[in-house]
Amino acid sequence: MKGHESLSLGDTFLVALFCMALVFAILTLLFLCIRLFSYVLSLFTKKKAPVASPIVEQPSTVDIGDFSSGELKLYNVDERTAAMIMAIVSDESGIPLSELCFRSIKAVEKA
Repeated sequence: MKGHESLSLGDTFLVALFCMALVFAILTLLFLCIRLFSYVLSLFTKKKAPVASPIVEQPSTVDIGDFSSGELKLYNVDERTAAMIMAIVSDESGIPLSELCFRSIKAVEKA
């Protein structure tokens, strides 16, 4: 039976090398096609350079040193946890943190 001849070790390596070279060549071709399409699209979507506008610095009307919303008392809560709680309350309620006034934060023990 001539149709079922087995390949020698050298022929097997040649077939494997050919297949790997073919895959590498196809990947290189795909890479070049993507680069070409990217270049062509960049020609059509060429953006104009943004006009540099002068930055006008406005003086601050709020004195940050004088801003305080009172005293905050923490009961069994560290400052980091209290800061996270205040940020979450501000985010969930949609009220800016500067407009909220917290008087105390107390950890509730689970029974």
